[in-house]
Amino acid sequence: MAGLIKREDIDEVRSRTDIKEVIDGYVTLRTAGVGSFKGLCPFHDERSPSFHVRPQVGTFHCFGCGESGDVISFIQKMDHTTFTETVERLAGRIGFELRYEDGGSGPNKQEVGRRQRLLDAHKIAEEFFRQQLAAGEAQTGRDFLAERGFDQAACDQFGVGYAPKGWDALLKHLRNKGFRDDELKLTGMFSEGNRGIYDRFRGRLIWPIRDLTGATIGFGARKLYEDDQGPKYLNTPETQLYKKSQVLYGVDLAKREITKNRQIVVVEGYTDVMACHLSGIGTAVATCGTAFGADHIKIARRLLQDDGTGGEVVFTFDGDAAGQKAALRAFEEDQRFTAQTYVAVEPSGSDPCELRQHRGPEAVRELIDSKRPLFEFAIKVGLKRFDLNTVEGRVQALRASAPIIAGIRDSAMRPAYARELAGWLGMDMDEVNRSIGAAAKRGRESEDHGGRGDGNRGEPRRGEAETRPAGPAYERPDPRDPVARMERESLEVVLQQPSMLTPEQWQAFYDARFMAPAHAVVHDAVRAAGASGATPAQWVESIRQEVPEPLRPFVSELAVIPLPANSDEALVRYCRDIMNRLFELQITRLKAEKIGRLQRMDPAADPAGYQQINRELMELELRRRSLRED
Repeated sequence: MAGLIKREDIDEVRSRTDIKEVIDGYVTLRTAGVGSFKGLCPFHDERSPSFHVRPQVGTFHCFGCGESGDVISFIQKMDHTTFTETVERLAGRIGFELRYEDGGSGPNKQEVGRRQRLLDAHKIAEEFFRQQLAAGEAQTGRDFLAERGFDQAACDQFGVGYAPKGWDALLKHLRNKGFRDDELKLTGMFSEGNRGIYDRFRGRLIWPIRDLTGATIGFGARKLYEDDQGPKYLNTPETQLYKKSQVLYGVDLAKREITKNRQIVVVEGYTDVMACHLSGIGTAVATCGTAFGADHIKIARRLLQDDGTGGEVVFTFDGDAAGQKAALRAFEEDQRFTAQTYVAVEPSGSDPCELRQHRGPEAVRELIDSKRPLFEFAIKVGLKRFDLNTVEGRVQALRASAPIIAGIRDSAMRPAYARELAGWLGMDMDEVNRSIGAAAKRGRESEDHGGRGDGNRGEPRRGEAETRPAGPAYERPDPRDPVARMERESLEVVLQQPSMLTPEQWQAFYDARFMAPAHAVVHDAVRAAGASGATPAQWVESIRQEVPEPLRPFVSELAVIPLPANSDEALVRYCRDIMNRLFELQITRLKAEKIGRLQRMDPAADPAGYQQINRELMELELRRRSLRED
């Protein structure tokens, strides 16, 4: 059994792991100043980016929900792994061999964490399936792909493979790779019968389903043969890795294009994703056997940077009743986006794969370009349920449509759609407006009686990132207090840019007195931690460990908040000016104390002492002037 990982090895893994590279697998980050990045927080639902990462100091902090920590705690929180499992995963990522206390040793290849074993099994299975696509038995699968315009290059791009017809081809392969049956049962790639486990996917085309990081976590399998009694599409069941409500097929390939173009196109199948990407729509993804729901929206919003500054979500659905029903389900989730939501429906009922197959890539692009606002589509689908040739039908249609228009976020668009609805119904504009107004009032009353607020919080102004206390025993310093603000800014510099302080400045900082209790505790922690030989990440972590638990998020906050400088030169000037202001304040305090002592002294009784204090006052004034000249 493995012992505790040596502390110095944990520190080494932490310092050698690029926290931005790791977090990039979960969150789309944008530059937020020199050495700082921000994005939508993965730990709570928000519309304005308040999640900040400082790679140099190896720290993240969310100014909205308060989550903070280093790369180890980030992975623990995201993937629900233990501390040891997380360090081992990160060590494997950088090729670092861990050492253990008390003669213990880390797990060997057969004993790594359960999650990593599952990922390894999926990676090997994907390679196996891809190799099988070239075998003679897979001709039917190759014909299926070729008929739809997918050549070998397309199959390679998307990792398409083939599962042999036999009952244990994959099982034997993975057993030969050292996997035990009890491990394989957890992968979702096998079913279990009276004689043990057997291949779940047999005689089918296989698509690997990957997470945001590109790791394969499941498979989708398409039926090829008439004697296959299973469903047309068969996916991996729910496992530790694969949660269908949290997975978007193709997101690993689309994430950069989604972020770049501020667009995500949601299609219905694996071949539709392939057809879109091969037609120039590199933002296409698909759900995996489930409706597009709240968890999918969280993924989409983070990739879109859905912060109210643009972006669009395009749903493609067949023009039949099932497609219309799916579009209306998507409309129910529309208000979770600040991006504009659209629907692209092909009247002929063709999906993107069929459009590309029969009419070429241009037809796929034309489908996406033909998108209509989702609420317009929802209104028109709703109108079809009523007989608009009768007064009763028109009134019922108005009542059904008014809440949709009342819910449109863009206040400038609501009157335009009210006019459209009046025209579609042939009704008086005032009557339509009254109905929309009544629907809006009912919506507000519903929210007041149990509807939940948005709860989103944007990035705060410097110095007032949170209004709640930093901890039970430490009140957050008032950002309106100029002394408290200056103390905070100096701590931000010391945590983020310790190398910019000279030995003399460090000594002056250590000698300084901090008035705000929370700042004083962090100041004491800095003195206790010491900066000798520490990397920036180790430096921040050592300070975080020195403060009481309630103040650790506050330390992370100080370590990640962007310093107001847009260049290296400006950063140097800013850090110098902040520290000089701190030292000048300390000089002012010392001068006040000495002047008080001077006023209490009798020069005749202690002339030497009186002169000494005057000399000290002169030295302090010279130091103050020197700082100002600097």
